[in-house]
Amino acid sequence: MMGPTTTSSAGEFTTHHPATGELFATYPVTSDHQMNELVARARASAKWWSALTFRERRKILLKWNSLLIANLQQAVALIVAESGKPISDATLEASLACEHVDWAAAKAHLYLREHYRSPGLLMANMSARVDRVPFGVVGVIGPWNYPIFTPMGSIAYALAAGNAVIFKPSEFTPAIGLWLEKMMREVVPDHDLLQVVTGAGEVGASLIAHGVDKISFTGSTATAKKVAAACVEKMIPFVLECGGKDPVLIDSDADLNRAADQTLWSGMANAGQSCIGAERVYVHEQVAERFLEILKSKASEIKAGVNYGAATRPAQLEIIKRHVADALTQGEKMIGDHSSVGERFVEPVIITNVPEGAISMREETFGPILIVNTVRTMEEAIAKANETSFGLAASVWSRRNGQKIAAQLHCGMVSINSVFTFAAIASMPFGGVKDSGMGRIHGPEGLLEFTYPRSVVKPRFHLPLEFTSFKRSAFADKVITTLGRIRHK
Repeated sequence: MMGPTTTSSAGEFTTHHPATGELFATYPVTSDHQMNELVARARASAKWWSALTFRERRKILLKWNSLLIANLQQAVALIVAESGKPISDATLEASLACEHVDWAAAKAHLYLREHYRSPGLLMANMSARVDRVPFGVVGVIGPWNYPIFTPMGSIAYALAAGNAVIFKPSEFTPAIGLWLEKMMREVVPDHDLLQVVTGAGEVGASLIAHGVDKISFTGSTATAKKVAAACVEKMIPFVLECGGKDPVLIDSDADLNRAADQTLWSGMANAGQSCIGAERVYVHEQVAERFLEILKSKASEIKAGVNYGAATRPAQLEIIKRHVADALTQGEKMIGDHSSVGERFVEPVIITNVPEGAISMREETFGPILIVNTVRTMEEAIAKANETSFGLAASVWSRRNGQKIAAQLHCGMVSINSVFTFAAIASMPFGGVKDSGMGRIHGPEGLLEFTYPRSVVKPRFHLPLEFTSFKRSAFADKVITTLGRIRHK
């Protein structure tokens, strides 16, 4: 089977349409020497960019965003070609990416401006201020499943915070990254504010090796650990957004029609290639039979190639095959089977009553596969939802107990009576815990992530007593202890 990317000895690689295997484009592999030059140019641009005011940066970023929106169909066409998703899904993805540019540009000054702190009684004569300082050059390593939305959650926020960015898109979907760079150069032709490098993992490694000031990575946990290790060697801070084995918890008082409809979409949309998509479903035994009836009915109307696209990455098909085989061996078939996994497309698969220890319940599948297990209580559902090495997202369905259930889940994001909604709200932080990563993109936390705090203090007036001097007197020591006694008695 032809894969969407191949690399030649001439330092080039190609991408193909996932649905047909036809050649789409050929790209150069960024060399080590080129990376050195790109980082140097980015560093020079970062000095110019960070010296601008928030207002000046906002004006430029909003102009860039207006250009992205005006040419959105170009972006959509590139996403469809290389990721294989339908036009509607690509349009939604690109539109939401632009929402994040707008929010980050407009809100950066609110969260990153200087902040004055109380100096306390002992240092009452001092002015105490915290500045948020951009790192300089941020390297963003993006994924193939949401090739514009996900990396924009780092790119837009890093830029708004005053950094220059070097973006390495996935080798499966580089076209959208190059388009973003092209649009930025139309707005800022004289500075290398956003540069794109292309290639596979070795190019990402080169980006780290050449000493960028921070890395934001999205991808598998296994690769994230390698990225983290490489960053630690050079003392480069990092943000890691990894995968999940995201649960859906359906209580006895849930709106079953909405729960089934949105759970199906969460698990099947984008061919199941969503890190925050449903993979495990725990439904209360009192409503399990009815829920499964509705889910089966709705799933029978879903068709690969119509409602969602082809698998973007051929290697993922082997994982999906293995997980389906494992689940079918240990559980009960409801929709689909081994034959559902084709050479390019995967039809919906729903399997019930799979043991918790099965690999299909422990490892991320990243395909249009749902496993639905019945539980006696929501306490059991919560325990099973948490019993995983991942901790990215979850969805809870209950009319009365949603908040109570959500508060007990060990994950970075929860949607109650909805799915995916936290990702669409620009003011909300996005990220996970445990093997699902560390750090946050989006929201104020995303802006803060791409700066570091610098503490600045200075005397507002001088006291007759010197505390930070070898000439400090016994009387000064007595004042210190007296003030401490008064304050802490």
